[in-house]
Amino acid sequence: MSKVLPGTKATRMELLRLKNRTKLAERGHDLLKEKRDSLIMEFFNTIAEMKEIRQQVESALAEAFSSLTQAKMIMGPARVIEFAYSSQVETRLETTTRSMMGVRVPVMSLQQDVPELPYSLPDSSVKLDIMTSKFVEALRAIVRLAEVESTVRRLALEIERTKRRVSALEAVVIPRLEATVRFIKLALEEREREDFYRIKLVKSRISERQDAE
Repeated sequence: MSKVLPGTKATRMELLRLKNRTKLAERGHDLLKEKRDSLIMEFFNTIAEMKEIRQQVESALAEAFSSLTQAKMIMGPARVIEFAYSSQVETRLETTTRSMMGVRVPVMSLQQDVPELPYSLPDSSVKLDIMTSKFVEALRAIVRLAEVESTVRRLALEIERTKRRVSALEAVVIPRLEATVRFIKLALEEREREDFYRIKLVKSRISERQDAE
């Protein structure tokens, strides 16, 4: 059952103020519902993208490890490990954010500084280069997957927060405002009836005095 707001004064000014508050609350409720629905749509779109990227990661890793196996078969495991330790490639993960439906979500990018090859081409196999490029592709896919998964989590949190605000407006705020408006209307109507009977009574007594005189 809705409760009247505490400290409410049964005045026309208070009634007008609460009516305006009710309209604002209803407008806010509508906007939040629209935001919630848009967030849910974006959430499921991102979920679909995440599933696709997971498949890309699995495929990229499978190709990368397959290339590693082939390189080891041709060059030998020791030579592959030697070339790996001599690599001077530097990889940096740069992270910024962007706004998605008012939610700050991450934007990740992989930056690599690739110096000259630490080995001579005659000493290596083309499989080594293929292996390297495949692992770079896999790493980029993993970074993209991390970005999308983080986006999904943040969208889920915002959806839950928005749902709670919508529910609070529906179940508590708007009903209490409406109950208080009804309370003031009834109080004002009762006061008007009392004033009407009081004025009528006064007029009746004045009329009786005039007739007596």
